[in-house]
Amino acid sequence: MEKFSPFFFAELRDFMSTGYEEIVINERYSIINGSYAMFGLTIVGNFASLFVIDALHATSEEVALLTSLPALMTVLATWLGAVWLSRVNSKKMFCIRATSVARVFYLMIALAPFFIRGPFLAFFVVLLLAIMNFPQGLSQLSWQSLMGDLIPEDRRAAFFGVRNRVTTIIAMIATLLPGLALQAFPSDAIPPYQVLFVLSTLFSFFEVYYLVLHRENTERRPDVVRIDFHVREMLKPFRRAPYRRFLIASMVFNFGWQLAWPLFSIYQIQYAHATAIWISAFNVASQITQILTFTLWGRISEKYGNTLALAFACLGMAATPVMTVISQNLVYLTGLNLITGLFVSGINLLQFNHLLEVVPREDRTALIAHFNVIIGIMGIVAPQIGVFLLGKIHMDPAMWVSTILRLAGTFIFFYLIRFIKRSKRAADAADHV
Repeated sequence: MEKFSPFFFAELRDFMSTGYEEIVINERYSIINGSYAMFGLTIVGNFASLFVIDALHATSEEVALLTSLPALMTVLATWLGAVWLSRVNSKKMFCIRATSVARVFYLMIALAPFFIRGPFLAFFVVLLLAIMNFPQGLSQLSWQSLMGDLIPEDRRAAFFGVRNRVTTIIAMIATLLPGLALQAFPSDAIPPYQVLFVLSTLFSFFEVYYLVLHRENTERRPDVVRIDFHVREMLKPFRRAPYRRFLIASMVFNFGWQLAWPLFSIYQIQYAHATAIWISAFNVASQITQILTFTLWGRISEKYGNTLALAFACLGMAATPVMTVISQNLVYLTGLNLITGLFVSGINLLQFNHLLEVVPREDRTALIAHFNVIIGIMGIVAPQIGVFLLGKIHMDPAMWVSTILRLAGTFIFFYLIRFIKRSKRAADAADHV
């Protein structure tokens, strides 16, 4: 694998000018595609909720739907998408169509205030945001499977490290500039948000264009997969030992991770009294560290293996909940987010790489879908339990529950290393026979 320059842009240039022409072309287009995608995803992800709450004056029930409906639509899309994707010859074309449909919703949200008036507008926008997550879920599933086909295993850690750093820089820009621009307008002004959503739509044209430029080998028969909603079918993937172990560890860790998501927001706003500026500071602090450490995790993964690197990233994240409730000082919380970004970057990079390692090529689409569905269910259930625990045992004990669950998942990842070493010894012995 190529060694990188200590300077990021030189590193990016060197990485994108290595050998393997077709692979490098796909890597180059993927980075550019991800950059344009991140502009739109960040703008909509960060400011759609503010648009609904501040500008459209959504009710508490509508705000609750804004959280739950998109997660449900994503899970449904991932599950059904595995069936559709397994029946097509071109994953790229499937991804292009799904992405294009998802991005049309940006424009629909921007135009909605011109056609709908009154209290129904907030509910309609919430509904659009929820439905948007169906094609977005299809897009994400097909993109993950496509990248597994296009990027060789020995290049993934370095490539995704560089790609994630670039897209995180874009996310930081797409957080800061619109946020500063919105400060110049009243919080309930609708037109500024419409402009942002139109800009997101424009960026999406370039996103789709560079997705089209990817080179895909379609000389294969579609691996038709039968998937249904029976419990028996849901349990079938557990028969594959490497995938089963990884999934169990991920389920435990992600449940503990996502359990605390609403608690962090409540703690920062209601306990520490963070304003919008401080919330932005928390996000930017985390993003800065992610930008600086994505490639570091790639190198650690190459040297010590995905599992060990992922276990250490999870260990760092396990301490975050209890470290948060130590103080309500906003400067302290900003510094904590700066440190936390180190471990977030590791998990974002290594969990996906590890998933690609443990799923066989012939069943990649179905198993990626299965993984995303299970983790998606965690994302629906865990935050609700977190809020329930907050009401029953209050903030500090609830955060401790999150830490304990994260630690449990982390220890399972460390435990998996013994199985990986055993498999490697068996493979080495077979090679010498």
